[in-house]
Amino acid sequence: MDTSLKNKFGTAPVFFTAISTILGAIMFLRFGYAVGNVGLTGTILIILIGHAVTIPTAMAIAEISTNQKVEGGGEYYIISRSFGLVIGSAIGIALYLSQAISVAFYVIAFTEAFSTLFQYLIDRFSLPVWLEWIMQQKQTIGIPALLGLTYIVLTKGADLGVKALYIVVATLAVALIAFFLGHPTAAVAEQMVAQNSSTPAITVQYDAAVIDSLPL
Repeated sequence: MDTSLKNKFGTAPVFFTAISTILGAIMFLRFGYAVGNVGLTGTILIILIGHAVTIPTAMAIAEISTNQKVEGGGEYYIISRSFGLVIGSAIGIALYLSQAISVAFYVIAFTEAFSTLFQYLIDRFSLPVWLEWIMQQKQTIGIPALLGLTYIVLTKGADLGVKALYIVVATLAVALIAFFLGHPTAAVAEQMVAQNSSTPAITVQYDAAVIDSLPL
């Protein structure tokens, strides 16, 4: 087989795939919810527990990868060649299930982006009751999005995903820059003012979870 056909994916696509996964739905949608429910300290503890699992795993995979040539299959190839068929199959099934669950999670996160738009349309226009009900359902966006992605993968393959990956990473970079350079609007600033001025406190709203003070 031609080497140019075998080595389609280089360092950049793999790195950008990992970065886009890390800077994905968890950071933009769930961190605020976590802070509002378990506090800042609890959220940091959750992150540290997650890193305690992922960092040793990444170091182990990196060490194994340096000892052999990684061919088609990526992590599945490494596991099957390093741990044997039985252990490799057990780990591979767990990886498969994690990927399948993550796809469902990302589709749900994708639908969250349309919640604000649909709510604006419902409040702004006099829509029929049945149309409002449809717009409030997550499946309205989630099912067509999943079917569309499935069709693209089956017809175009992974090459299109690699090409779109750069657009996704650029969008994430712009979102992060806007986040760090931005500031709360007047409405958000008013929410952060304590209702009782005689006993000032920090009031922050995170994903419908309002807390009077951040537990530290």
